[in-house]
Amino acid sequence: MTGTATSPATLLHLLWLASPALPVGAFSYSEGLEAAIEEGAVHDEASARAWLVNQLALVMARSELPLVAAAHAAASSTLPLDAAKLQSLNDWVRQTREAAEPLLQTQQMGKSLLVWIETLQGEGETPCPTLPLLRALRPAPTWPVVLGCAAAWRGASVAESLHAAAFGWAENMVQAAVRAVPLGQSAGQRLLARLVAAIPAAVAEALAAPEPIAFAPRLAIASARHEAQYSRLFRS
Repeated sequence: MTGTATSPATLLHLLWLASPALPVGAFSYSEGLEAAIEEGAVHDEASARAWLVNQLALVMARSELPLVAAAHAAASSTLPLDAAKLQSLNDWVRQTREAAEPLLQTQQMGKSLLVWIETLQGEGETPCPTLPLLRALRPAPTWPVVLGCAAAWRGASVAESLHAAAFGWAENMVQAAVRAVPLGQSAGQRLLARLVAAIPAAVAEALAAPEPIAFAPRLAIASARHEAQYSRLFRS
């Protein structure tokens, strides 16, 4: 984090981006957690904590957060913005989704966030300079690319953006665990506290990463199994 104070407006916009109330459908995805519960790998607070802490370290820190950072950098560069860079990042996201459900999630949430940005443009907001480039992403914009561009548009630093993205993910996953394991609300808050404590290290790793890495075979298997799971609360 830099020593420069974040403006109240930027802080509020980051809280907004990290909010589970954002209309992007994040609440409907468990990212393999529900499949892990079905097979017994996650069955109580301790096992849920281990699963989510590992996911933060192995997926968020190495893949999702570096992608958000790269999109933020592309959106913050001098004009003209690099459309090819954003398309390349978007392609990488799609090509590294190892099952149908993670691909559906990143594209659905990316498109929904783009629609939200477009809606704000009609309400007197500062124009989003990357909006035309995000609209042009084929076959669909993905979540980390749109999120990185949105955070840059709001004037947040890259480190602030990654902290917000990680916290939003953590809060959503804890709520998924509370509903699906199930866990009590106090247990959920203990889980969130553990993830919050681990987020700074995950962000530091993401900022230092020369490029994103996608290697989480256990999660890929869980995601694939979830597609055929008989009883489901979540879309992934």
